Amino acid sequence: MAWTCLHSMWMLILLAIFNAHDYTMKYVTTFSTEIFSLLNSVIYFHKAVQELQRNHEKVSFASFLYSVIGCIGTFLVAVFLASANNWAPLFHRYVRMGISEYAAAISIIIFIAMPQIGELKHLDKQTLNVSTSFRPSHLERSAFFVEFWKLDVAYIFAAMIPALIVTTLYFFDVEVSTICATLPRYNIKKPRAYAWDVMLLGITTGLCGILGIPPANGLLPQAPLHSESLLHDEVDEKGKKTRTVYEQRWSHLLHALGIMAFVSPPFMHVLGLTPTSVLAGLFLFMGEQSLSVNPILHRIFDILTPPSELPNLSKKGIKNYWGIHMYTVAQLVITGIVFGVTFTPAAPSFPIIIILFVPIHLKLSPKIWSKYVLNKVDSWACREGDLRLYPELEMPGVEGVDDEKDDETKDTATLEGRVVNESEETAQEQEKRPQSGERRQA
Repeated sequence: MAWTCLHSMWMLILLAIFNAHDYTMKYVTTFSTEIFSLLNSVIYFHKAVQELQRNHEKVSFASFLYSVIGCIGTFLVAVFLASANNWAPLFHRYVRMGISEYAAAISIIIFIAMPQIGELKHLDKQTLNVSTSFRPSHLERSAFFVEFWKLDVAYIFAAMIPALIVTTLYFFDVEVSTICATLPRYNIKKPRAYAWDVMLLGITTGLCGILGIPPANGLLPQAPLHSESLLHDEVDEKGKKTRTVYEQRWSHLLHALGIMAFVSPPFMHVLGLTPTSVLAGLFLFMGEQSLSVNPILHRIFDILTPPSELPNLSKKGIKNYWGIHMYTVAQLVITGIVFGVTFTPAAPSFPIIIILFVPIHLKLSPKIWSKYVLNKVDSWACREGDLRLYPELEMPGVEGVDDEKDDETKDTATLEGRVVNESEETAQEQEKRPQSGERRQA
């Protein structure tokens, strides 16, 4: 694994140096990013189920039932607390804001403490494995650094193949994470640092390989959650309220310091008290938070909604919702295919499949769906300005509506003309009256 990470490091650094974002991601649309985001949500849900399955195999049935309660409880409490901003007028605004932003942490603390109270303390439960001494967690390792220089040259070059797959996954993941964290609705003022993010990811990937620990990646659901927690209202000089992200560096630093604290004594011991069922509940929460802002979910709701209850899209050139529904079904099918691949020996290649769908989508989609439908459901993911696929496409008017508007415009213009003429005539008459009076006096 060390050489895979080292090869991935120099590949990612080269992508950053040559600014690969400009000539790769500019062809990516939200069709692919939405699929990737949905896939992450599904994987989180699946990981939660896997944690519960492991508990079922290793603990008694009573403990397993409590694990299910702990998992679902952690998830539901976190979701409930995350909605604290909508509790007005209950509590002060800053209290509601704090509860909402730290919903997951509060829920985790509650369900870590609960098994330590009363009869629940005697239940056998699975907790996170943590090290009790400052040494590698792997029993066969005596040093922190992997002796990667002892590997045969042939295997060193062979490691470039999985490294290419890891690079593709991480590059696409960090790009999509940055896109999700800097969506237009966040009103980010500072430019996005795509190349710098990729550079840092390459360096950390190489360090993880040398240390023999799993490398970190973009962690897609956390990216928008961080931006959401920094949202606040700004009022300009005209009194217009704008919702924007408070851009700073302190939150990133505090995240890093918090992680460092909890992988060091004595907080590491506290981390070891965490039941794996709570971890499963956290997975559910992360998946739900990512899914809740995914447009695919809202279009699924549209599929389940009677057509008579859906908004009329005829003004946008769309006669009915069938095209949009088929577009959504196509995304769901592709997500299912990629998720199925993760259960096969070809699992490491799943990011390649997602990348391949980018040119396929650009080539085939205009032949399947109308441009009006694609403008409605799809857009460029990383371009500036107008993000529509077909910005030159004019929206057709609804029959009768445009004619009525033209008639109203004509009537208004005629009425205004009459008023102007009448006012001019009145002014002329008023000018003549004084003149006649002066003549009489003379």
